[in-house]
Amino acid sequence: MKNKVKKCEGKLGILLPGLGAVATTMITGVYAVRKGIGLPIGSYTQIGNIRLGKRTENRNPKVKDFVPLASLDEIVFGGWDIFEDNAYEAASNAGVIDQQLLDKLKPELSAILPMKAVFDKKFVHNLDGKNVKSALTKMDLANALIRDMEEFRVKNACSRLVMVWCASTEIYLEVSDVHQSLEAFEDGLRCNHPQIAPSMIYAYAAIKSGIPFANGAPNLSCDFPAMVELAGKTRTPIGGKDFKTGQTLMKTIIAPGLKARNIGVDGWFSTNILGNRDGEVLDDPESFKTKEVSKLGSLSNIFEPELNPDLYSDIYHKIRINYYPPRGDNKESWDNIDIFGWLGYKMQIKINFLCRDSILAAPIVLDLALLIDLAKRTGMSGIQEWLSFFFKSPQSAPGLVPIHDLFRQLMKLENTLRHLQGESLITHLGLDYYEK
Repeated sequence: MKNKVKKCEGKLGILLPGLGAVATTMITGVYAVRKGIGLPIGSYTQIGNIRLGKRTENRNPKVKDFVPLASLDEIVFGGWDIFEDNAYEAASNAGVIDQQLLDKLKPELSAILPMKAVFDKKFVHNLDGKNVKSALTKMDLANALIRDMEEFRVKNACSRLVMVWCASTEIYLEVSDVHQSLEAFEDGLRCNHPQIAPSMIYAYAAIKSGIPFANGAPNLSCDFPAMVELAGKTRTPIGGKDFKTGQTLMKTIIAPGLKARNIGVDGWFSTNILGNRDGEVLDDPESFKTKEVSKLGSLSNIFEPELNPDLYSDIYHKIRINYYPPRGDNKESWDNIDIFGWLGYKMQIKINFLCRDSILAAPIVLDLALLIDLAKRTGMSGIQEWLSFFFKSPQSAPGLVPIHDLFRQLMKLENTLRHLQGESLITHLGLDYYEK
């Protein structure tokens, strides 16, 4: 039975805290696609296909033709940043997109001006900027963001808004008493509680306003009881965290293959160099710890050492990130994987991934914005586990272990879309042939 999905009527406003490399790369790409001077490569919603029904039916429509998603022509962009650069200037400074392409889109990009950001240097030590809001309390800051969003909606005649966090990684925080209930959190906002970070204020403002929120960084932003409670009250979809891009993407592709073949793993050493703003931020040990915790969780979840102690109980997993300015946004990662096979004989896998971090992240931002808007129009709320496909450290329902295996995540994503459109779920059992 087909679920009721509200039509995409009017414009969709995509609001982005952090108009840096990732956000401006995504925005530039959307404008380029609109003008027919670029392709949305890497975007599941734009060029991905989804199989429907039996293989003999040969039904494999584009995802964007199967589910009612906002078209790229219906999107309006806005955001906040601690720097005053417009999107054209920010994209030029980031150095991800060729200047020749940026110049072709200069009028559109230059029109996107950052709103004053909620920022506190205590949570991101290695950045500082002047385009920052000031207020007596963190609740005042949240209300200022709520006003920003409403003014943006009215000014741009948007029928709907979503928010995707694209700003920097904050210092590592764990859930404390102030995060345990909505009442405690709102008291903390009014009292300027030191454990409430800027990303939480953005998440609160969005969810309080019924605006879907997706967290693209490893920050503690919407993945704690108070925010889940608020999302339930306002019937708002939330998801996170940390865009699954370079090295972790490789891990969630390769590790499931090793496990499927029952190949043992002794150790997995990962190191990265990058020189963009993200690298500068992660050069601070406290911000790095936030990223490290996000990246470390995938292997133990995929390998399930408690079920396969002979193969995975003693894995030594180490991660390093080094700031190297000459590389810019072109991150390079190395992985050394020590494995063992039949009778315990040792082998190795070496991976050298020269990737462009923002190029990999940009389509994820777009996909999350479109799909979390779909969730809102379908009446879905709270944690959207079916969007785990896009995250390094997926948020899951309380008491449930998140899924990190990329292929299991994709199956969950696609079966959710099939369910929403009243199509049969696909399990790949292939029983029909044998039952004839």
